[in-house]
Amino acid sequence: MSPVLPSLTDIEDAAAVVYRAFGATPQYRWATLSARLGTECWLKHENHTPVGAFKIRGGLTYFHALARRGALPRAVISATRGNHGQSVAWAARAHGVPCTIVVPHGNSVEKNAAMRSLGARLVEHGDEFQTAREHAVELAAQQGAHMVPSFHADLLSGVATAWWEFLRAAPHLEVLYVPIGLGSGVCSAIAAKRALGHAVRIVGVVSAHATTYADSLAAGRVVEAAVSTELADGMACRVADAQALAVMAEGLDHLVHVSDAEVAQAMRMLFADTHNVAEGAGAAGFAAVWKERAQLRGRVVGTTLSGGNVDSARLAQVLAPAATPLAAEATA
Repeated sequence: MSPVLPSLTDIEDAAAVVYRAFGATPQYRWATLSARLGTECWLKHENHTPVGAFKIRGGLTYFHALARRGALPRAVISATRGNHGQSVAWAARAHGVPCTIVVPHGNSVEKNAAMRSLGARLVEHGDEFQTAREHAVELAAQQGAHMVPSFHADLLSGVATAWWEFLRAAPHLEVLYVPIGLGSGVCSAIAAKRALGHAVRIVGVVSAHATTYADSLAAGRVVEAAVSTELADGMACRVADAQALAVMAEGLDHLVHVSDAEVAQAMRMLFADTHNVAEGAGAAGFAAVWKERAQLRGRVVGTTLSGGNVDSARLAQVLAPAATPLAAEATA
């Protein structure tokens, strides 16, 4: 097992930390989704955490690890498109540590508001995540603050608790589709599979408009790729993480590319069938399931609604297909 991946004991210890803040999220076999697909489909509801996304699990365990080592900093800085920033802000506030979050210009209005409500100071810089991340690293060095990364072993132990819950609750899952942003979600799924000795096949899902991991896996090294997704901001990474890449190379069954139009279609299907709101990245897993539905007949399929933090105006646009270019493309 990769040294960055948590063991079963690590995940169980992390669960104890996570459950001080909230309980296990539900996973349901949705009859409507299953009927639509023609096979048994389970959905893990990470949109039901206190920040509406799975990332909070990692923030809780990352700060717990700092505190346990007696290494809580005087201030923290991180970069995000929104959900990681909420996680860091939540955990920093719980430990009494001032928090600054760097976001790109044009970031989600409602994610920004959520981070501010958790006590974070927001700095806008650049026009995409990687530029914001690089600026956050510079600010941390200038201010003597601790830079909270988006991929780290102490984050993975917390995030892995979601997949540990899922695989224990639905042990008969055969194929699991996981969206890929910077990689903490899918690497944690691989960790939970290995820790539990589960036979599930893990399929990674990348945005067709943010292909650094697909390109890097094909090349066997980190390859930058321009980002143009307008909907799946949680997957909008330009530069793959080398550690995450190594884990994926060993642990993924295959990759699926999903377009913004396919993600929008999945958001509509999830809303119609479950009446849960999915942000773009949160719907990407189901978009991939739908795309591969013909080869999934007779298999037990799982995916995650990894986050529901989509701006109201964007959701209204996606749910009103006749008025949107995204919907027109999906139905063409």
